[in-house]
Amino acid sequence: MRLGIASGKGGTGKTTIATNLARVASRNGTSVAYLDCDVEEPNGQIFLQPTISWSKPVRVPSPRVDHELCDHCGDCGEICQYSAIVCLGNRVLVFPELCHSCGGCALVCAQSAITEVGREIASLVAGKSGAVQYLQGLLNIGEAMSPPVIRAVKAEAPEAELVIVDAPPGTACPVVEAVRGCDHVLLVTEPTPFGLHDLGLALETVQSLEIPCEVVINRAGLNGSATEEFCRRKGVEVVARFPDSRRVAEAYSRGELASEKDPEIRDLFRTLLTHIEDST
Repeated sequence: MRLGIASGKGGTGKTTIATNLARVASRNGTSVAYLDCDVEEPNGQIFLQPTISWSKPVRVPSPRVDHELCDHCGDCGEICQYSAIVCLGNRVLVFPELCHSCGGCALVCAQSAITEVGREIASLVAGKSGAVQYLQGLLNIGEAMSPPVIRAVKAEAPEAELVIVDAPPGTACPVVEAVRGCDHVLLVTEPTPFGLHDLGLALETVQSLEIPCEVVINRAGLNGSATEEFCRRKGVEVVARFPDSRRVAEAYSRGELASEKDPEIRDLFRTLLTHIEDST
């Protein structure tokens, strides 16, 4: 089973839910793989503290122009929708950071002056945290293209009974790429006006992908009636409510898993895991 953990906004506790769920599932004897697909700022390693076993670069195709062959027709610039390649007079300029690696410029070049070369944009890092298999992507500083890195993370996912995909926050292309192909998605929210607003956006996104989803309310007890009412109206089930707990906050501040420090929280994660197993 591939389980996506997503949220409409950052700071709702998405990674807290994902990492603790991975640990609790592994303690129950389930083989677990945790994929940190928040590749701009992966922080699952803070809590799982994996022992790293390997790392490797992620490369994407990028155009290279042979200026001896180029006749400066401008066809490459016309087909590129992102201005990653531009013909200015007798010069062709390439902006690799804007390139979406579609290959269109090479296809339309009648002089075969454009070839594609691999350009490193990120790294994959794999390891193990206890019985949890760990894999993350990390985008290089200055790079803006998350989806190719997320695809690379998912392609390297180890075999496991439960694969937890920790998605980026928000509802943009990186989130869609992360949850695409998941069997089920948990949307983590917080009982605040901002949390409710962005939960609505996240719900629309996941439903448009036709992926079954449910809601987890983190820091419950902070006047979550509006969130509960919203979920009732939308017909989406709230499957877990994690309390606004000082003990959880203290564990988080130390980079510790709350399920390892608080038996009540551990029991809540076990109940959530049982629900997921039974419903899927």
